[in-house]
Amino acid sequence: MCTTISKRASLSPDPRSRIAVNTPPIACTLAPDDHAERLAWIADLNRASLRSHRQHGVTLELMYDPAASGQVRELVRREEACCGFLRFSINETSDTLHLLIEAPTAAADSTEPLISTLFMPFLAGS
Repeated sequence: MCTTISKRASLSPDPRSRIAVNTPPIACTLAPDDHAERLAWIADLNRASLRSHRQHGVTLELMYDPAASGQVRELVRREEACCGFLRFSINETSDTLHLLIEAPTAAADSTEPLISTLFMPFLAGS
């Protein structure tokens, strides 16, 4: 679902510390055929139910029709399985379901195109 970018676990910046900070790699585990199928599924969901979206730095906010709650929750379940480096949260009100997708701050430390690339699949069909 997401672009593959290698990143290894990093050591603490304090040279006196020997504690490794394990961060998941910025990489999707979907096979190419599964990736294409996922993009099509997200595009269908977005065409039917996505009302709007906006990006704030490393966070993408997607606003869906609340009738799509089950599909949006399924999207999150699927994406958490293949893109463990992203964090998802859902806030549901009576008139809108807000899905927040947060990329690692390390992605913000690199380049804007990286963030756009990470979020592009979630905007398929919009």
